[in-house]
Amino acid sequence: MKVKQNDQAYNQYVTSVTPKHNCFKNCVNAFWVGGLICTLGQIILNMCTEIFSLGKETASAYTSLILILLSVIFTSFNLYKRIAKVGGAGALVPITGFANSVAAPTIEYQKEGEVFGKGVKIFTIAGPVILFGIFTSWTLGLIYWILKLAQIV
Repeated sequence: MKVKQNDQAYNQYVTSVTPKHNCFKNCVNAFWVGGLICTLGQIILNMCTEIFSLGKETASAYTSLILILLSVIFTSFNLYKRIAKVGGAGALVPITGFANSVAAPTIEYQKEGEVFGKGVKIFTIAGPVILFGIFTSWTLGLIYWILKLAQIV
């Protein structure tokens, strides 16, 4: 009986300290923050093609590089964390979020040195994304190859 009371007390404690989230508000914030990032990317792309007369592929590459650079700069000034806190997935899903996930541990662990700080921690968050991205693309390529051999595709 005493164990059941402890379980109930613990469940009440967990419920009282668990933050309450407003799903609709989070979705709206993710939408407009992600939209602003994409709009900024479109502005950069338009500037590269119209003002600098770059081809579409070259302009796209420069757009990605500039967005990554801005993300790393915002991360270094601890601004991207604030953007991500407001925008949630809207700030973390685009390429800027990936750049932030690589830059943040590097900046945080720079005091540990080049090898044991930056070198070890740089891919703590991005490493699994890279690993499973490569593995998934390899697996899908293998499935496609088998289906092509079987003349299904």
